[in-house]
Amino acid sequence: MTFSPSTRTGLSAGAALLLLAALAIVPRFVQSPYALHVLILIFLSTIMGQAWNILGGYTGQYSVGHAAYFGVGAYVTVSLMLHRQIAPWVGMWAGAAAVVVVALVIGSICFRLRGPYFVLASIAVTEIMRLVATNLKDLTNGAEGILATEIPPLKFGATVITDFGSKVPFYYIGLGLAVLTILVTWAVTHSKLGYCFQAIREDQDAAHSLGINPTLYKNIALAISAVLTSFAGAFYAIYVGFVDPPTVLGLDLSVQIVLICIIGGIGTIQGPMVGACILVPLSEILRSNAVPELLMKWGWMNGESGIGLFLKENLAHAHVLIYGILVVLVILYMPEGLVGFLRRVTRGRRAA
Repeated sequence: MTFSPSTRTGLSAGAALLLLAALAIVPRFVQSPYALHVLILIFLSTIMGQAWNILGGYTGQYSVGHAAYFGVGAYVTVSLMLHRQIAPWVGMWAGAAAVVVVALVIGSICFRLRGPYFVLASIAVTEIMRLVATNLKDLTNGAEGILATEIPPLKFGATVITDFGSKVPFYYIGLGLAVLTILVTWAVTHSKLGYCFQAIREDQDAAHSLGINPTLYKNIALAISAVLTSFAGAFYAIYVGFVDPPTVLGLDLSVQIVLICIIGGIGTIQGPMVGACILVPLSEILRSNAVPELLMKWGWMNGESGIGLFLKENLAHAHVLIYGILVVLVILYMPEGLVGFLRRVTRGRRAA
């Protein structure tokens, strides 16, 4: 059975609404704080992946320096909350404004380069910002980081909506930001702005010959991507309650953001969601040493053997290695990501 494009769009919208409704009622049935924590991390990863996708997936500018915008959003939000008593849901907009300025400065420098030179420049800028944050102790508290233990309650007038005493408020904030990021991505990619982004991705010189200003549109894409990434940084800061340069400005964070899109599918709205749903649980499973425990529980491995002791001691720290193996497998067998692979299989079945 085949469907028209309008019918497929309606079915996709209906499925998205059903999924959103299901996610909205999850806290009523899931009482485990750890399960909610994992879902919050998935929302956070989805936000970061969708934000990067606007610049990397649709505009073709593969930045490996998005931790810079994540860190600025986190630091500005926490600093205003602690030193100026500004609520984080207000301070995050100040962080977004600061990120736009930072993005325009970075764009004016890095967009003079193309290809691997742009990638290296984005890495260098993020490392510079990490070193600056480490040494500006008066603003960032240096390597000791900033601890935010008390978050002001969310009020509407004199009515307290929530005091953030559990993970449920963070769950709904993360879900709301993820939905907002997806809607912004969808709106951008289905507008004239998005078509200009994709034209630059396919052939920058050809797009320029058609009257598209590549530098202007790349900076617009960077600004949008950076603002959404700063929202993720602000949310992370108020959720975790602690920020320091290696955590929010580290190169590993930038790489993780890119991996979310590579594994899920670059240049697709579903890709970052799929990548987040794969990488976050995988990371939690590896960090908690759940694999050796399950193997021993099922009797498939002796915990006192050499292999058992090795896995128990080292597997929890091998998540980066597992990421690397997973990326190699995806590049070799699914170069369009998991979403692209599934689409290709579906098209093949329809043709058959």
